[in-house]
Amino acid sequence: MPLTVSLLSLCQALLVSGNILLIAVSPLIGAQLAPAPAWSTAPVATQWLGLMCATIPASLIMARLGRRRGFVLGNLMGIAGAALAVLALHAQRFDLFLVATWLIGIGIGFGQLYRFAAVEAAPEGGRDRAIGLVMGGGVLAAFFGPWLARHSHSLADTPYLGSFIGLGVLYLCALVLLAFVRMPAGTHDTSTGEQRPLGEIVRQPVFMLAVISAMVGYGVMNLAMTATPLAMAEAGHDFNHVSTTIQWHVVAMFLPSFVTGRLTARFGASRMIVCGCLLLIASALTAQLDAGLAGFYAGLVLLGVGWNFTFLPATGLLTEAHGPAEKARTQAANEFLVFSTVAITALLAGPAVSSLGWPLLNVVLIPLCAVPLVLLGLAFRVHRPQIRG
Repeated sequence: MPLTVSLLSLCQALLVSGNILLIAVSPLIGAQLAPAPAWSTAPVATQWLGLMCATIPASLIMARLGRRRGFVLGNLMGIAGAALAVLALHAQRFDLFLVATWLIGIGIGFGQLYRFAAVEAAPEGGRDRAIGLVMGGGVLAAFFGPWLARHSHSLADTPYLGSFIGLGVLYLCALVLLAFVRMPAGTHDTSTGEQRPLGEIVRQPVFMLAVISAMVGYGVMNLAMTATPLAMAEAGHDFNHVSTTIQWHVVAMFLPSFVTGRLTARFGASRMIVCGCLLLIASALTAQLDAGLAGFYAGLVLLGVGWNFTFLPATGLLTEAHGPAEKARTQAANEFLVFSTVAITALLAGPAVSSLGWPLLNVVLIPLCAVPLVLLGLAFRVHRPQIRG
């Protein structure tokens, strides 16, 4: 793989490290600052709302200015959000903290496109491997992110203030790496070539399968993951147990990435998505058995692998739904739909776990996990030649 793919993988690792830190601390900060318990996951929701707001502009900006400049802009937004979060925590302002996480979410929205940049930088035939390598950068984050969360949350007199200083440093490191990224010539010039109407693109079975699989995989994973710190605190587990559980969850999310591309190339995207959905269902069933540490560990590991086996193959499928001139609009539509779903699930996580409890919340997720399976059954019956694998 080219040097650029490796650098993008490291940038992905820094991005995910920051995301892990936010997953561990944002619901707990929300529980401290929010006017009511139901609003405890609002900072997570505003983060995803910021990401959702960035999806369409990020793709269009990169189409005009190039991937590297777009990623630089995203990291600058993240630094601004981290600085505002420090001020919000110092002043104990919940409203200001929500604005800060929204800005951070905008920066993350730009970073979500690292995987598409890797596809463009990869050699011919190396698409799935490039996606896997960049997403595999999350394995480094799985160990560094929780370590940073554990060691930074009490650095300052104000709890968790040090976490956002650390977050800003991560984004600064990404800016340094991006200075050495060199994308192939012409990757952001999408002005020429055939361009179908967006409605025609989104009605393709391959587009619908890619987007719905990503929406379900990411939405189910995010709702359960966001609710986990609150569920574990309710069950009597301390912060170190929470951060360790999230750590192994993230390992499970990203470690398979090194082989997911090869498995997808061999068995096909649709079979991988089926496997991913079944793993998500297994995670929900695990939550019915044990509320101890072992139950949370097992459930979150299954949840992570299930996300990997749905989201990564769906990313590859999406590239089959558009031509070069349609890339920016198609990716923007995909990111908007997927991360709108993620923002909604983050907002629902707090009220859902408070009102339903951890086991029943997971029961509700099971029918959602089956949606791609139903879609695949219908697609193979009617449009089998249009869907790979």
